[in-house]
Amino acid sequence: MADAVGLLALLIGLELVLGVDNVLVIAIFVARLPENQRQKARIIGLSLAMVARIVMLFVVVALASLTRPVVADFSVRDLILLAGGMFLLYKAVHEIHHTVEFREQENGDGEKGAGAFGAIILQIILLDIVFSIDSVITAVGLTQQLWIIVSAVVLSFVGILFFARPIGDFILRHPALKILALSFLITIGVTIFMEGMHKHVPKAYIYLPMGFALMVEMLQMRYEHNRRRKKELTTDA
Repeated sequence: MADAVGLLALLIGLELVLGVDNVLVIAIFVARLPENQRQKARIIGLSLAMVARIVMLFVVVALASLTRPVVADFSVRDLILLAGGMFLLYKAVHEIHHTVEFREQENGDGEKGAGAFGAIILQIILLDIVFSIDSVITAVGLTQQLWIIVSAVVLSFVGILFFARPIGDFILRHPALKILALSFLITIGVTIFMEGMHKHVPKAYIYLPMGFALMVEMLQMRYEHNRRRKKELTTDA
């Protein structure tokens, strides 16, 4: 029993660390919707993504051929990673262009309509599948007890849902952070594509520079806050 609890904690930690990618994607994608639809999109998108991940878990268990070559030297996993990496690169560059060119302001308060809402939900689900494929394969390699993996997926998604809104709102209030987050997604897209090409990129090479860049940006935001505060105090005096 102790081994099962320890393994469950390990898998939850793995899912939460990898969930950083999901939080960034959700924050950027739902920003295209009107504000009154964003939380609904987060809940529906994450719920369906969780179901898709559990289904994929059973598919991985049933189909050992998922990691066997099907086209040249590429397996189904590799093809998913290649397609997902290219799609993420496209979306990140597209969103950066919209942000720096002020396209959101030109289009009003987000994209409206059931079509836009459904498209964003679908994109969240598809990219979650891309992000999670390696973690699912790793989890299956660690244990064949599916209840442990399913429990880890469900609990981690609850944690991601809890943090998705405050982190997303914070990013959207600071355009520099939004551009930085989109730049992170470009890096993640390149990494996913390289993994599909059988070129392993250590995660530390990705997350450490990302963390450093975030720390520098937070210091810059703190500096600007203190500068404005000092200026206001000087003006009042």
